[in-house]
Amino acid sequence: MSKTAPTNPTLDLSPEEMRSLGYRAVDLLVEHFTTLPEQRPTAIASREEMDELLMEPVPEHGRDAGHVLAQVSEQVFPNCDRITHPRFFAFCPSPSNFVSTIGDFLATGFNVFAGGWITSPAAAEIEIVTINWLLDLFGLPLKEGGGLYTSGGSVANLTGLATARKIKLQEKLDGATLYLSDQTHSSNQRAAKVLGFREEQIRVVPTDEQFRMDMASLAAMVERDRRDGRRPFCVIATAGTTNTGSVDPLEDIAEFCERQDLWMHVDGAYGGAAILTEHGKTALKGIEKAHSITVDPHKWLFQPYEIGCILVREHAWLRTTFSQQPEYLRDTQGSSEEINFYDHGVQLTRRFRALKFYMSIKTFGLASFREAVQLGIDAAIATQALLEGRPNWEIISPATLGVINFRYHPAKRDLTARQLDRLNEELSRMVIESGHAMLTTTILKGKVVLRMCLVNPRIVFERDIEPTIRVLEEFAMQSNELQ
Repeated sequence: MSKTAPTNPTLDLSPEEMRSLGYRAVDLLVEHFTTLPEQRPTAIASREEMDELLMEPVPEHGRDAGHVLAQVSEQVFPNCDRITHPRFFAFCPSPSNFVSTIGDFLATGFNVFAGGWITSPAAAEIEIVTINWLLDLFGLPLKEGGGLYTSGGSVANLTGLATARKIKLQEKLDGATLYLSDQTHSSNQRAAKVLGFREEQIRVVPTDEQFRMDMASLAAMVERDRRDGRRPFCVIATAGTTNTGSVDPLEDIAEFCERQDLWMHVDGAYGGAAILTEHGKTALKGIEKAHSITVDPHKWLFQPYEIGCILVREHAWLRTTFSQQPEYLRDTQGSSEEINFYDHGVQLTRRFRALKFYMSIKTFGLASFREAVQLGIDAAIATQALLEGRPNWEIISPATLGVINFRYHPAKRDLTARQLDRLNEELSRMVIESGHAMLTTTILKGKVVLRMCLVNPRIVFERDIEPTIRVLEEFAMQSNELQ
């Protein structure tokens, strides 16, 4: 039992205590990174169990910092999913890297305020430098273009749509309409509602057999809205849908938006990083014509949470949309070349998100990131080949930008559609509860399917994918639906 620590109103530790605590924390991280394949990727616990383990009144007196760290190590992290685990196939996993982890540690330790130039010119410059890297990568103009880092793709999409609202509508929302597909990420509809658009102003465009926005339907909707006196102003295209990895026909959408004088926002939060590869460049052709692009470095650019990004063709659009001049910031404006990023988005207080991205790119080089992205694309293709070579598996959506959707469909059993849905739901539940893998379901074409997102570059096919398929087959034999 550790002793109650004396009061410490300066909230300081001695240099020896800081080093001891820091070394122990680094050791925990090194062990975490180096033993991930042996760890359980899933954490399952009820609220009741967590209350029993962790609920307590606020402590009036402190404890030894080492004791608190030990508690966190033993009780908190074991009850959190291992998102970076090579068998975490669900959602859009975030397989981060140790260099970026240290970048986050340093940015937090130095407590850098990355909102205004006057407080942290180097932090602002690092953000400018890395935003320029991304502008160049996506083919947006370096001189006129700009952007900023956000907490994630949701806020980046909100920022892009707020900018479109300001530039195209001057914030006059009456009669305005925007267009997105039935596969668009939910954050875009949420952003539209937060910005004041009503449900009837959000047009959901159907998708084709490849889950890509249907251009004929889009054109018909825009034409009908114009005829009815409405004001179409924005199309939200997707570069890598969450469900299937599908990419909307970006070139066609760009040409359509230019003819119709519409803002083109591309949500590339998931698939945008694929542009590093030749396959991705082909799939994302036309993205360079967008007015704004969302990218999520904490997905397929292997950064820890939180770092999303919004890019725009003209950086002045962001300042026009978001800049305020309160009296308490009157001394911070600086010259026109010195960017105050709090003028470019919704946050005044901003952490130094750019540092981790900067340090990891500088350490590993873009070529390493390019190969890491390609590994995810190749893993999905190899998984499809594996499934096609085994009986009882049905491909619902083929390997696309690191994502594949499939389901167990025993050929010799006459199962109803509902039985097949329940079977695949049960397989997902069983594999998660077993702790072998995190593998969830989605719904495509009215069918419940298993979805694998394979962007983690540390996936080993023979260790992670093949055994998972075998485990699923074993569970299928045990399933209630097949008894």
